[in-house]
Amino acid sequence: MTDKKTYGRSRSGVELTEDVLKEMASEAEAGLDVAKLRRRPGRPAMGSAPAEALPVRLDPELRRAVDERATAEHTTASDVVREALRRYLKVG
Repeated sequence: MTDKKTYGRSRSGVELTEDVLKEMASEAEAGLDVAKLRRRPGRPAMGSAPAEALPVRLDPELRRAVDERATAEHTTASDVVREALRRYLKVG
């Protein structure tokens, strides 16, 4: 009985051994068929380019008002802030 070192399992349940990893590396080096790759879910696109984070400090009363509006509209605080900025700046 030979003990083979493993590196866990893939999402599909394949045991990742040295042989499996070498085969995967060979396939990658030979060129991957991009059409066969699954698109991974992620954040949806916002606007014409990747979005940037903008940290902003809010006083407790303003934060509470944003959270209350988000709850009332069944959305997120971020969506409330983005919509408020769009309306204030008359963008989008």
